[in-house]
This record gives sequence, C-alpha cells and structure tokens, in this order.
Amino acid sequence: MGDTDSQAFKDRTFISSDGLTLHLRDYDPPAEATEDRLPVICLPGLTRNSRDFHALALVLSRDPVAPRRVIALDYRGRGLSDWDENKANYNLAVEARDVIEACAYLNIGRAAFIGTSRGGLILQLLAGINPDLMAAVVLNDIGPVIEAGGLMKIRDDLNAARLPSDMEEAAALLKLRHSAEFPALSVSDWAEMATAIFRDVDGQLVPDVDPAIATQLLSIDFTKPVPDLWAQYESFARLPLMVVRGENSALLSENTLTAMADRHSNLRIVRVPDQGHPPLLHSEPALQGIRTFLTAT
Repeated sequence: MGDTDSQAFKDRTFISSDGLTLHLRDYDPPAEATEDRLPVICLPGLTRNSRDFHALALVLSRDPVAPRRVIALDYRGRGLSDWDENKANYNLAVEARDVIEACAYLNIGRAAFIGTSRGGLILQLLAGINPDLMAAVVLNDIGPVIEAGGLMKIRDDLNAARLPSDMEEAAALLKLRHSAEFPALSVSDWAEMATAIFRDVDGQLVPDVDPAIATQLLSIDFTKPVPDLWAQYESFARLPLMVVRGENSALLSENTLTAMADRHSNLRIVRVPDQGHPPLLHSEPALQGIRTFLTAT
C-alpha cells in the first residue's frame, strides 16, 4: 500500500490508443528465480491506484517458493496516469480497453488477474471481451450485483470527505470514518492506506484521483435498480475463480456470493473477518488464500 521499498518495482508508462500516458508498477521476481510463471495483474478500485497493491506485490514477487511478476495499474485519472479531458471516458469499457492495451505494451498474452471493487467489474467485462487473456481471476469484494446501500456510502464518503493537513491526520480521518467496518486494522494499516490514497499538491493533501470520478457517482439514480453483470459473470465459467469478501462488506452481499457459487461450480471463497469493503489482500486469510489459489496457475 505504501511507497516503502520502491526499488522492488519499476515505474512504467505507455500511451493509450486515445493518446493518454498511463502508468503502472512492474514488480519483477528476483533475478535468480528461473521458473516461468504467469504474471499477476492487479486492478484497483474506483478512485484508487497501484499503491494499494504494494504490500501484496512484494509478497507475491518475492515468494521464496513461487515468485512471479506482478503488475499494478493506475487507470486513467488515477495515480500517476493522465487525467482525461473527456470525463465520459471514465467508464468500465474504456478502462477495460486500457487494461488490454497495457498487456499488449508489456507483451503479456496471458495472466492471472486480481480486481478490487471497480477492478473486478472491469474483469467481468474482460472475460467476455478477451477471455484468452485470463488464466485465473480473483475478485476482491465485488460480484455481478452491487448493493445500492454500499454504493451510496462510497458516493457520500468520496464527495463529503474533509481534506487532511498531513498524513497523520489523513490516517486518523480514515480510521474515524471506517473503523466500525475495519476493527482488525492496525495503526500501520491506516497509515499505509493514507499513503496510498493521498498525495501532496502544493502543500495540500488531496485524493490522488481526478475529482470528476467521484462526482460521477452523484448522478446515479438510486430510485432505479443498479444494473447487474450476471451475463458478463457467466464468462468466468471456464476460469479458475476466487472471491474474497470482507465480513462487514456493504457492497457484496452473502446472497450474491451464494448465487455466484451456484453459477460457478469451482468457485473458491475466502471470507475476511473484521474487515469491510474492500478487505486488505495482504492480510490473512486473504493472503494465504491468494497464494494457494495462484499455485495452480
């Protein structure tokens, strides 16, 4: 999550088909690791960025038994990627295209994917658009049905947040806002989360995202059902699939999780106690679940 141990990855950029410079982190395994394993591509949540995956990427790329390359993306408008002047391009279809183009830039023809929240929605589209790219999928606290109450909470949190004066205050504000859902998190967890979310702009800490992305949520009409992605989810049928759910998640319900298992005969499920949306993937039992799941890819 944080930026410690920056020598563990390379910052790379590529130009999207519509001319934006997009950024990603590339975590290579140690030079002495000789076995060729499929890379892991990590896709963050709606307003988040590649820094969310730092701790997980360190573990996976330095695994003493099965190290592998890990790629973590900044979508357009997030992290070190360009903001898009056409705000309508902040949508799942365009972001899915960016993921495909990132893979082409890296000469990756097949990979395991981990998608947190928004990232998992993108993966459901990718499964229908380019299934041959996907060897296995981990969905972090997301499925084909998004609970309206959870989405409203995200909308309100993103559009009403007070800006902190420093990272210490940022961590304190995050804890104040989310500790009821995340009682398991430590002081260092909150501090790492703050480092992943905020950046300094002219002496003021701000979320590291184009504000237009959060503003988009204000236009959602919650008097109508949130569209589901069951048709897209069916494309996972042939793939190894794992879902991580935070015990206190308001976005992915147990009912949806049950329905997902009914439609995928080999779905693996990991429930993370004392965490909400989305659980930290470098914490247990999520981390061990991911490592075990990836050994088959």
